Amino acid sequence: MFAGILMAYENILFDVNDGVATLTLNRPSSYNSLSLATIRELIAAFKAISKDASIRAVILTGTGKGFSTGADLVELGANLHDVDISGVLRDGLNALALTMRGLEKPIICAINGVAAGAGASLPLMADYRIASEEASFVFAAFVNIGLVPDGGGTFLLQQIVGAGKAFELFLTADAKNRLSASDALTYGIVNRVVAADALSATADELAGRWAKMPTRAIGWTKRAIYRAAERSLADALEYEALMQGATFKTHDFGEGVQAFLEKREPNFKGE
Repeated sequence: MFAGILMAYENILFDVNDGVATLTLNRPSSYNSLSLATIRELIAAFKAISKDASIRAVILTGTGKGFSTGADLVELGANLHDVDISGVLRDGLNALALTMRGLEKPIICAINGVAAGAGASLPLMADYRIASEEASFVFAAFVNIGLVPDGGGTFLLQQIVGAGKAFELFLTADAKNRLSASDALTYGIVNRVVAADALSATADELAGRWAKMPTRAIGWTKRAIYRAAERSLADALEYEALMQGATFKTHDFGEGVQAFLEKREPNFKGE
């Protein structure tokens, strides 16, 4: 139980309470820039969460004034001519994106401040995004320094806003023209915007509610949604049939039906 806490984390905080794991980027002096060690710790934490049945929902957030300003350019700059950036991405952000999308538990990203570059791609890896009114997004942080986007941004952002809008955001939303939280809500990049002092409580309430729901049904719904986004209607219909057959055999489905018949609240166990 709570396997992830056994590892010593230096760049993130890992807390578990009542079935909810909260991962907090904890490098406030650099606005939670994503050092290679930070990304490794996030991957390890999500893998630990996947193995811990007592954890049934996840919150990802940041400390300080920023959510994350993206890659640690100080770290990269010190090794600019020696680093294999393609290999670094494959082992780092790419692996993180696949690990988060593959986690069969809901992930809520609570965006507390500016999210730039890879720090703007990171929330897109989550399943549900709540932004503080003080949050903002800078997708053009890549092109501003002569790079193409990473962290799955080219795939994940256009799934939400479409290719044309994604192109615009990657080229024009620079540090002088940040995408506000309210605009991010309009475009569907975030699901909710709340007052800064309500962000933590809002994320906690939603995660706590989801942690008491049928975890397998949620995880398999997540899997089916992301699969359907890449495939045909016929494939989605067949996969729904397969997944419903699987959930039909779970404890929580039986409990849900019994609770409905007995007109009471179900007691889901995530099994």
